[in-house]
Amino acid sequence: MRNFNRYLSAILIMVLLGLAALPVQPQAPVKVNAFKRDPSPQALKWANDVLRKMSLEEKIGQLISVGLNATFLNQESEAFRTLKHHIEDNKVGGLILFRGPVYESVILSNRMQQLARYPLLVSADLEAGAGMRFDDTVNFPWNMAVAATGNPEYARRQGEITAREARALGVHQIFAPVVDVNNNAANPVINVRSYGEDPVEVSRFAAAFTEGAQAAGVIATAKHFPGHGDTAVDSHRGLPEINVGRERLNTVEFVPFQATVKAGVGAVMVGHIGLPQIDATTVKPLPRSIKVKPTDTNEAGEIIEEKVAMPATLSPVLGKILRNDLKFSGMIVTDALSMSGLTIYFTQEEAAVRALEAGADMLLKPTDVDASFRGVHDAVKSGRITEQRVEESARRILAAKYDLGLVDQRITPVDTIDRVVGSPDVLALATEIAEHAVTLVRDEDKRLPLKNLKPESRVFNLAVTNGEDRNWVTNAFVTRFNRSGVKLETVVLDERSTEQDVQKAIERAKSADLVFASLYGRVRSGQVLSVGLPESGTRALSALIDAKAPIVGISFGNPYLLQSFPGLGTYLVAYGDMPSLQQAVARALLGEIDVVGKLPISLPGLYPRGTGIQLKK
Repeated sequence: MRNFNRYLSAILIMVLLGLAALPVQPQAPVKVNAFKRDPSPQALKWANDVLRKMSLEEKIGQLISVGLNATFLNQESEAFRTLKHHIEDNKVGGLILFRGPVYESVILSNRMQQLARYPLLVSADLEAGAGMRFDDTVNFPWNMAVAATGNPEYARRQGEITAREARALGVHQIFAPVVDVNNNAANPVINVRSYGEDPVEVSRFAAAFTEGAQAAGVIATAKHFPGHGDTAVDSHRGLPEINVGRERLNTVEFVPFQATVKAGVGAVMVGHIGLPQIDATTVKPLPRSIKVKPTDTNEAGEIIEEKVAMPATLSPVLGKILRNDLKFSGMIVTDALSMSGLTIYFTQEEAAVRALEAGADMLLKPTDVDASFRGVHDAVKSGRITEQRVEESARRILAAKYDLGLVDQRITPVDTIDRVVGSPDVLALATEIAEHAVTLVRDEDKRLPLKNLKPESRVFNLAVTNGEDRNWVTNAFVTRFNRSGVKLETVVLDERSTEQDVQKAIERAKSADLVFASLYGRVRSGQVLSVGLPESGTRALSALIDAKAPIVGISFGNPYLLQSFPGLGTYLVAYGDMPSLQQAVARALLGEIDVVGKLPISLPGLYPRGTGIQLKK
């Protein structure tokens, strides 16, 4: 008997080895159809059939989307069990993915899909492509760079590719395009995320992106209604107000929203923005004893006003304008309920209920999911909100899930990702946009293109950053110069730089034949220094300007920085720090490509919109 068992074991091992040697059959890619805002008859039938079977708790859960920074999670870990709790107990209907590795993000989303009774709608802020949220994928240039090319076809192609990569990554709804009209140079949170300051131009690019994205099978989401462009407060830190009337809104802020609605946009995100001339209801800060701690900024970064207007997110007046006047019939999404623009003034229970009263369908990223769920549940039980109102929003979300194909296939194939995401055409488009976006605003000393650089020329690169990235922030720019035989001596200044660091940088720059002032003043949502530069860098650059150093100023972010340094004789704008943009600037400086970009915004008191010195390579 012992020998017979050994014989069987040997046969079993050989069978298993043989199976292991068989070629693995690749998983079928996700079947994707174009997404249309109006649900199909089949989608409505399925949604209604499901709603008849759902409990009240399941209907409420469909409206809530939970925030997720993906990382590896053991299934017994506290973080995993918390997610599981939201899926199984709060019965949430969606996930929003923030920063994370590709495979961890997809696998964790798939795990949650397996736990959910109904398909989850997975979303992400992919304003600049997959690279905005997924590690090691391609970042497209910001919207303002796309608009600087003057070609909306780039926005359409970006929308198509972003959607294609999103679906391969298990994302069904993208919170893009940003359609805010950035007509406030002091805006700390929109800035280069906008297509510009002209409502008509913003509309052209936003509509093109929307059409491209939805044709490739995702829900596009125009944001941030009623418009976040003319604000000087970051809604991650406080509640901004736009003190204008309806006539102004109709001719500026609403124009791109109307264009994207006409283009068929499937969703609109409403922002935490007060409009006192439209809804004069005032709100006051919560007592510290019941206010939640900030999660999208810190307590020192919060901007607390004692009396402000009701945020649009919770305003029935604004909700009616969107539905009735702009004729929008799609999904209304709140901006994150965790942002200080809301949490300073409302509990999570009250915010969720008021958002539904204002017309929202999706309650995005509550800072306390249990509280938001409880608030809506209690409001239905008390009669403040009807169950039919909950069903109305749940129906929109369920129908969208059906038309996205999630009823048939909610699990994302893992082995197709590296055949779709990051393919050569993605990088090629990012490079093409970048090389057509670089804008030469000023060149009083005719320094460009750089013709007189010699191998022995001493070129100093003063990089000033508002991030904690001093070890790599300027690498793409420097590397591209090195490949051309021009060696850059680089010093990076940031908030941690000492007075000794500043003086050392100034002395080294003064002895150089040419100085690049690489200015990385970028959008940093929730940060006090968003779009600005640290004091150490501003002092160093100001000293060099006063000393008449031969400087080429380059904005790898906020295009308005020339207002702070009007003494710069040469000034280029790249609109972002993406590798494609840094490499494009290097090529432009070296005369390897034409310089053809034009400002989509004005630099108040200096240059009008449309400025751009054209240079041939």
